[in-house]
Amino acid sequence: MRAIWKGAVSFGLVSVPVKLYSATESHDVSFRQVHAKDGGRIKYQRICSLDGEEVAYADIAKGYETEDGEMVILTDDDLAELPSTSSREISVEKFVPSDQIDPMLFEKSYYLEPENPGAKPYALLRQALLDADRMAVVTVALRQRTTVAVLRVRDDVIVLQTMMWPDEIRTPDFSVETGDVKPSEVKMATMLVETLAGDFDPAEFEDDYAEAVETLVKTKIEGGEVKRTETSTKSSGEVVDLLAALQRSVDAAKSARGESGSSADEKPAKKAATKKAPAKKTAAKKSAAKKSATKTAAKKTTAKTTAKSTKKAAAKKAS
Repeated sequence: MRAIWKGAVSFGLVSVPVKLYSATESHDVSFRQVHAKDGGRIKYQRICSLDGEEVAYADIAKGYETEDGEMVILTDDDLAELPSTSSREISVEKFVPSDQIDPMLFEKSYYLEPENPGAKPYALLRQALLDADRMAVVTVALRQRTTVAVLRVRDDVIVLQTMMWPDEIRTPDFSVETGDVKPSEVKMATMLVETLAGDFDPAEFEDDYAEAVETLVKTKIEGGEVKRTETSTKSSGEVVDLLAALQRSVDAAKSARGESGSSADEKPAKKAATKKAPAKKTAAKKSAAKKSATKTAAKKTTAKTTAKSTKKAAAKKAS
């Protein structure tokens, strides 16, 4: 894991230098919108709803829409004047009983790792939270915005969980009618609860949908149902585990068929290089054959000349 933030937890006069790590990651299946005919990705243009023209990134601003539909445009200077903070402090405001915080408020989880000088005060804070069975309510600045969060202990690690603001929790706008519940029905429901009672083990639950999608895609790959396009390489900086595994499967399938796993742009160059090499070899052979033929002809000519000279010399001697 890579630390995404560095700072210190402060409570009273104690300061604990820590690193912050994302504690969770999404494994949701990600699909692309593509052209069914050839597998090409669908592109979206930034079109202005008023003049119908495409808008460049440089001309895009932030707008705040009012309740009556009016649009207020905010400039970079306007945004720079908004309250923001770059503090590197996780400030403990109070320690509260764990059962007083509604789980609906929890948003994002992070692991806290102590820096070398903070190992001992980190261990002290962790033990104090465990012994008191309390959570520490803190304020912290993440992405230049102050948010409220809690510190709690999970196994041997202190976890920071950011929380939603109270006005972000919606109130249901419907009422639930309970009706007349008979004692016998309540007793039967209680028996059902007791029958299904048990301890929670997250390992008992699996993402059947993701596994089914992966199996389906692998089956199609093995059957050769793959569209290779110039934009097949993932362009986003974020790597999705499932897609990475599928890309490796594609490369393995190509290798099994004796095809190269390189990109489509590299293949023609390799083929061209392969074709040119034999051409040079053939030319070399022809050149060598030419030289050999010339040498042979030269030898024959020399032999003929020598034979003629010998005959002339013998005739003169005889006369």
